[in-house]
Amino acid sequence: MNTASALPVQIKARTRRRAAIATVVTLAVLAAIALDTKVVKIGSAENVAEQGFSPESYGLRTFPEIKKSVESRAVEAAVLYDALKADQQAATQKYGVGSSMPVFSVSFNAVAGASKSGIYDLKVEGLPEEVHVRMQTGPAINGTDLRDAPGTIQFGDFKNQIDYQNAGSAINRAMKTSVLDPLKGQDLNGKTLKAIGVFRLLTPTSWLITPVSLEVK
Repeated sequence: MNTASALPVQIKARTRRRAAIATVVTLAVLAAIALDTKVVKIGSAENVAEQGFSPESYGLRTFPEIKKSVESRAVEAAVLYDALKADQQAATQKYGVGSSMPVFSVSFNAVAGASKSGIYDLKVEGLPEEVHVRMQTGPAINGTDLRDAPGTIQFGDFKNQIDYQNAGSAINRAMKTSVLDPLKGQDLNGKTLKAIGVFRLLTPTSWLITPVSLEVK
């Protein structure tokens, strides 16, 4: 066999060797991936951890605990107002959660007035006319008053600021599902209400209530 005729044979042999080597390398890589792969059952604790923080699950799990905490510490509206008027610092130390913008838990009977964007004006029994009380009923529930009301939920409990903020929003949605959705479609104007809720103190004469329980009499 001359050199010219042997050349194609050599090329074919080298091609076969390269293909064989590539196959061996591919099989080795696949074997390494298989050894490093962990099978996680859907719905298991490991699966939840790998998926990351679920705001909805957190809100549904946490709102009942917040509701219980708020109801156990709620102060009758007239008592709370008198305490704030007499000594705001002392009232905050006794009834509030937080220092700079404390959150208070309050119980009250009221007659609902007009609503604007789901926020009702309230005439609260035992409070003077100078106190402007409103209550938000949705569809959007704003703020983090519910999240902050117990004083036990801290930024350090979460991976980052986004999860911390999402937790507050999810708690609001869980409250809406539990407390407000059963009243959906009702016009509360002129109705007598019995409620427990929270508000963040900006001024002693302006309260925006986020309810944890609401009964229409």
